[in-house]
Amino acid sequence: MPTQHDRTVPLADGGEERGGTATTFAVLRGHRGTLAGATARVVGLSGLAWLLLTAAIFALAWPVFTQMRNQRLYYRYLEDPYLHDGSDLTLVALWTLPLFLLLLGIGSAALQTVCSRAVAAETGGASPEDPSRAVVRSRLRAVLSVYALRGLVVWLLPLTAMIVAHQLTGSQLDTPLPLERGTLAYELVDASPAAALLVAALLRLSLTLAPAAAADGLGPLAALRRSWSLTWSRAGLVRVLAFALPLAALTAGLIRLVTQLALPLRPAVRTLLEDATGNFFAAYYAGILAPVVVGVLVAAAVVLPFAYTAFAALHARLRPRADAVRPRD
Repeated sequence: MPTQHDRTVPLADGGEERGGTATTFAVLRGHRGTLAGATARVVGLSGLAWLLLTAAIFALAWPVFTQMRNQRLYYRYLEDPYLHDGSDLTLVALWTLPLFLLLLGIGSAALQTVCSRAVAAETGGASPEDPSRAVVRSRLRAVLSVYALRGLVVWLLPLTAMIVAHQLTGSQLDTPLPLERGTLAYELVDASPAAALLVAALLRLSLTLAPAAAADGLGPLAALRRSWSLTWSRAGLVRVLAFALPLAALTAGLIRLVTQLALPLRPAVRTLLEDATGNFFAAYYAGILAPVVVGVLVAAAVVLPFAYTAFAALHARLRPRADAVRPRD
């Protein structure tokens, strides 16, 4: 079969498919009301749920804050400096992290489903208005399952490498290290977390299109396979990189900018909570979290509709090429 060099793909209705960028902006213009409404609902409800969940976690961790306050008062009575230990709060944060990830996944799945339906409507699929509840629930479950499976695939290796490297090369001062410093085995194990992070980045890039594929109707495992095959196709990797890298840079920059602009919230939250509760440490950590939460929510409201629409459009762009080259039975 001769190589095709045309930049468009014929559609079933006889038209031509636009490029991923053109389709993205066409969807954002043509369905701005639907996307803006869905974004406002998802980000607003997620922010409210995040606030309630954080308040509940602070309430559960209140004995830790009380102990820190009492130790501070004791050391002040002794006129000694007090450096509080945040290890207990770190454990609380680690144990509650899955709840925040679940909340993030639910919101992302809902918004991805809306964006994918808008892209389907723009490219000749079903209308994004008034989908059946059964379809919505099915797509949400599939996208949420994709997020869970993708997180497991991407982060299992680097987390395992970090734990093993810490056990074999960590700074255990009271016991001899299992591996002698300076040996080849020590250097390889010590460098394994960095290598594992590189592999995780490649895996994450390869599975970028999986949520869009799940929102398009595939099951979770089929969506992961579809994303892998499309990304590592002849034109897939370059296009995924062209979308993913600028969006990642935009997200990081926007979170940083908004967090800096929201820093005046920090002393206001600290003063309010310390006056209400009398606990400096609870107010201190709440003040640290407040600008970060604002930065994340603003970045999500600005970037996620564009990102999810772009990846759904890219999935729709690459899918006909993959279907065209797939051998028929």
